[in-house]
Amino acid sequence: MKNIFLCLVAISCLYFRANAQGDPIAKYQNFPIVFTIQFHSMNLPFRNIKSNFSNIGFGLGTEFSYNGRQNLTQQFTALWYRNKAAGNGLMFYTQVAWRPEIAGDFFAEVKAGAGYLYSFRPVDSFRQIAGQWESVGHRGQGMLALPVGISAGYNNFSSGTSYSPFISYQFYLASGYNSSIPIVPGSLIQMGARMR
Repeated sequence: MKNIFLCLVAISCLYFRANAQGDPIAKYQNFPIVFTIQFHSMNLPFRNIKSNFSNIGFGLGTEFSYNGRQNLTQQFTALWYRNKAAGNGLMFYTQVAWRPEIAGDFFAEVKAGAGYLYSFRPVDSFRQIAGQWESVGHRGQGMLALPVGISAGYNNFSSGTSYSPFISYQFYLASGYNSSIPIVPGSLIQMGARMR
């Protein structure tokens, strides 16, 4: 019985070792860790991009494939950004991403989706109660967000761990900021990597 167990363990080890040496592109693995550093700005697409680089943030996410390959995925992301002028924010969103290969291991990406943005106010806010203005603090506003983006990156499959650095530009519209500005545009320049 002991010999049969040892043979099964040895065969399993050989099987997993042979699979690990297979083509990583053909063996897409769901749920990689996606880490991003991003820069936030409240503006129209590709307007005043220089202003983005003063508002840093961080994101963490994952994705899964619809077809077993990496060219059509559903992404899930949670991010935080700092913006002294417009207010810090938390954003949770999901996007469908189409990721064709361009040449060799280089890829492009087009994505669109929906999410929730909670934007904190940059300064104390006030509201009128019984004829007096009273502070309501830095409390923010939750909004529906519709992000769309484009990316470019590189799949590094040379080691046992696949590592895909990328750069991305995201534009989003957020609704319900306040009664006088019902829709607010924003943009994110992201640099990150998918790691498996």
